[in-house]
Amino acid sequence: MREIDVAIIGAGPSGLFAAYYAGFRGLSVALIDNLPEPGGQVTAMYPEKQIYDIGGFPSIKGRELVANLVEQAAPFHPSYLLGTRADALTYADDHPVLTLSSGEQVRCGAVIITGGMGSFKPRPLPAAEAFTGTGIVFFVPHLADLAGRDVLIVGGGDSAFDWALALEPLAKSVTLVHRRDRFRAHAATVARVQDLSVRIVVNAEIAKIHGEEAITHADIAVKGAETETIPVDTVVAALGFTADLGPLAEWGLDLDKRHVKVDSTMATNLPRVFAAGDITEYPGKVRLIATGFGEAATAVNNAAVAIDPDAHLFPGHSSDNG
Repeated sequence: MREIDVAIIGAGPSGLFAAYYAGFRGLSVALIDNLPEPGGQVTAMYPEKQIYDIGGFPSIKGRELVANLVEQAAPFHPSYLLGTRADALTYADDHPVLTLSSGEQVRCGAVIITGGMGSFKPRPLPAAEAFTGTGIVFFVPHLADLAGRDVLIVGGGDSAFDWALALEPLAKSVTLVHRRDRFRAHAATVARVQDLSVRIVVNAEIAKIHGEEAITHADIAVKGAETETIPVDTVVAALGFTADLGPLAEWGLDLDKRHVKVDSTMATNLPRVFAAGDITEYPGKVRLIATGFGEAATAVNNAAVAIDPDAHLFPGHSSDNG
């Protein structure tokens, strides 16, 4: 069984800042996330999008924000337990014990839930169900991986158009297919993509994906027209995500729909379990990354006292350690 001071469930911005702050307080940390890399929704849904409401940054790309948060926490050596889910919560000697989907158990001084919108998974692409090879992705962690490739993007929302905007300068070709002739994406983003070399095909769906070990072509079925086959190396299925609390919903937490109720200390109704970020609910709650940072610091400081009642709630300013 792994022993840790603070287990943080969710490695998005709030979780990463909580990892830094817990390290700053001298606490050992494990970050647990079902996704294969840190960053949460930011990495999965808008890594190349500019974010304008982070204090001290007039604008910063989602990917850069995540990289900075990982770097900020790095001196304190947090453990990253990625690609695994926190399935069950029990207690041993008044300490929380998490059982992960990998089978590993983590005994904690405290738990901080920073799961954003909960566990989320991409909506499936129907045409991909019969295809067993590689080349179908739901987000693009590294744009350079698709340089010089024929890319097919499926979807009509913000993510689809953001990927088109980001990939157009790098890819050999970019084709965007949407089943309607109207888009959910922001009109200004749609206009920018329309001014590029991106081919936009509306009232259309992917009928079939060809290839054995990897994608080579795809059939596009356009309403009222003949099916067209185009060369494709990578399909980006930007069809959105479905979200739910997953196993967290069975832990006995006081919930408001998909959100965890907390008090002013970020404590939940369960002993030694705190929460921060978008997943929390309290009167006047505002769901911003900037808000999550403050909540993460509050949760860590109160968790530190729960772990050691002799500890000070306020640890001093970080500038005092310079």
